[in-house]
Amino acid sequence: MSTERVLDATAQDLLFREARTANTFTDEPVSDETAHAIYDLIKWGPTAMNNQPLRIVYVRSPEARARLVEHMSPGNKAKTSTAPLVAILAVDIDFHENLPKTFPHFPGAKDAFADRNDRVASARLNGGLQVGYFIVGVRAHGLAAGPMAGFDKDALEKEFFPGGNHEVLAVVNIGKPGPDAWYARNPRLDLHEAVTTV
Repeated sequence: MSTERVLDATAQDLLFREARTANTFTDEPVSDETAHAIYDLIKWGPTAMNNQPLRIVYVRSPEARARLVEHMSPGNKAKTSTAPLVAILAVDIDFHENLPKTFPHFPGAKDAFADRNDRVASARLNGGLQVGYFIVGVRAHGLAAGPMAGFDKDALEKEFFPGGNHEVLAVVNIGKPGPDAWYARNPRLDLHEAVTTV
């Protein structure tokens, strides 16, 4: 296999092998430019029919941060209070409204998702992919991500997505890792435990 377009080991370490979920952060700010650059990178990740259901709310203001922290699980409140930037990652259940723009060569794409249950299933699957892209995108910009699923989902959706057409998948703390940022690393499954070739 040609290595001409393969990331070198340093880049692979940054994104995967040495990357960790951070639980503490320094107070170094994350600029709007960096936050926007993360999205401008991860938007290129593939989704089914290019449906791109992910919606991101960057929480910056003290008032919005307090509203968010109120709905986090007890173990997530302190780190969410102090992270330089927090992202709420949700999916737009009405992503199909954008398909004429994002999948223009198939004029019937929007109508193919007329059923809400079909949209919810597709939004969750493809939004989950985009959450993964987002975490890698944060790492690609030299920052640590602290993804969390410990929150009151219904309350967060009412607080930040009152229209009722969004579903929150994750909350991610973002910044430079602080003191004692890492828990002990848990083992991964070996190749033979996870991969079969037929």
